[in-house]
Amino acid sequence: MSEALLELGALIALKQVDAVQSTEVAFGELTVTANLAHLTTLIEYLRDDSSCQFTSLVDITAVDHPQRVARFDVVYHFLSMQRNQRIRVKVAVREDEMVPSLVGLHPAANWEEREVFDMFGILFSGHPDLRRILTDYGFRGHPLRKDFPTTGYVEVRYDEVQKRVVYEPVKLVQEYRQFDFMSPWEGAEYILPGDQKAEAK
Repeated sequence: MSEALLELGALIALKQVDAVQSTEVAFGELTVTANLAHLTTLIEYLRDDSSCQFTSLVDITAVDHPQRVARFDVVYHFLSMQRNQRIRVKVAVREDEMVPSLVGLHPAANWEEREVFDMFGILFSGHPDLRRILTDYGFRGHPLRKDFPTTGYVEVRYDEVQKRVVYEPVKLVQEYRQFDFMSPWEGAEYILPGDQKAEAK
């Protein structure tokens, strides 16, 4: 299977020289790193070419790398049911860049792109209805960015007096705790109760 994927990766790189930066086979899947400027051309080729036939868009997601200039990797997963193969297309995007929408090529991209916009704040040019899909009206920030606070900015509760849902700044009733889930068999840094007795022997 990996040989067939290596051959497919070499073919795609040969046919789409401007669009493909690199190809790699990992975990039984072909990963193609693409140039943002030629993304739609590459996706159209992967869908329509007889040697590919990746007609099913399975998923669109992103990965946040705050330390990089091109902060985000937008990741697309496609399936070729005719050839029983999967492919991952990855494209690096800066925070101020827009990604071309794939709704015209794959209508299933509509909600997926809205989800990526909502969670990461990545904009898709040419999207017919780019608005939040998972968070509430007036939500501030993008929850899957690594600089988003784990507590969020506001908390929601039902107020009996006002008879409605109210939004308030986050108030922690106890100190925010960091848990150490390391197993004692893997060499924990802390001393467990009873350890001092074992050392005395």
